[in-house]
Amino acid sequence: MIFHSRPTLDQNDFDSVLDVLKSGRLAQGEQVAGLEDTLSSYAGVRNGVAVSSGTAALHLSLLALGVGNGDEVIIPSYVCCALLNAVKYVNAVPVIADIDRFTFNIDTSDIKKRITGKTKAIIVPHMFGLPADIDEILSFGIPVVEDCAQSIGAKYRGRYTGSFGVCSIFSFYATKMLATGEGGMILSDDDKLAGILRDLRDYDEKDGYSVRYNYKMTDIQAALGISQLKKLPSFIGRRKKIAGLYNKALNEISFPVPAAFEGREHIYYRYVLLLDNSSGFIENMLKMGIECRRPVFKPLHEYFGLSGYPVTREVMDRAVSIPVYPLLGDEETHKISVGIKEMLLKC
Repeated sequence: MIFHSRPTLDQNDFDSVLDVLKSGRLAQGEQVAGLEDTLSSYAGVRNGVAVSSGTAALHLSLLALGVGNGDEVIIPSYVCCALLNAVKYVNAVPVIADIDRFTFNIDTSDIKKRITGKTKAIIVPHMFGLPADIDEILSFGIPVVEDCAQSIGAKYRGRYTGSFGVCSIFSFYATKMLATGEGGMILSDDDKLAGILRDLRDYDEKDGYSVRYNYKMTDIQAALGISQLKKLPSFIGRRKKIAGLYNKALNEISFPVPAAFEGREHIYYRYVLLLDNSSGFIENMLKMGIECRRPVFKPLHEYFGLSGYPVTREVMDRAVSIPVYPLLGDEETHKISVGIKEMLLKC
């Protein structure tokens, strides 16, 4: 079976974790500080604050920005519910926007329609490794939290995603671009904001009491993250190569490939196609030993029974994610390419 997602781990990763285990210093320490410095330097941002997950990063970002009861936060519908949870954690109101059909990112024109006097923040995921139109979103004058859980290493107009918003969040879940099992990071050029974030992530040994959290990363995770980050360029290169092979196969049968945009580097965290019979395609590919999946489980607007999200609904019905991770070998990639062509020609 060729699985939909797998982490790419090697002996250097194993050795890095083993060194921490042998040291006996497992909790947040030197390795966490090292990952913070390395990732923030990589992205060209002054401050990095490591946390226990991408969701924790979202939660603390909203708290640090002062988002609270009754404030509105704009988020896309076509995304995992971590964003919705983070908004709810701070008792804010989620304002759900539609997406762009070609990029799968939040629709800038729909954002503009939903901004009110209560809008306190916009969370902007760069979906599947393709940067959103961040310049236009920043022009609205609302604090932007970039969600780079799927886009670490991608560039927008020559700058890395995560270097545009008032802060940005990253996830290092087991199947993300960098895998530490669980874990996340917040980056920000705002020193005051970074100080608030560091204070909030750890509740112990504080002079005064206020509600704080146990959102620390361990040195075990951080050591693995540092090792993984060193290999990020090769990870991205392999993803692009695999995506290029899929593009070639699809061009041979005149089938549309994922969109490309000038000034936006796609790093192919996911390789997503829009199909008329997505369920049948997934089922038939599985029979061939190739696991494909819907990239989003359920659009957020449907949890609230909302209507008026035509693009999200279409994409939800048609989108299929094809395996594209670096661990795929040439033989497996060829099998997937052949399988895609065979299934699409039958449809």
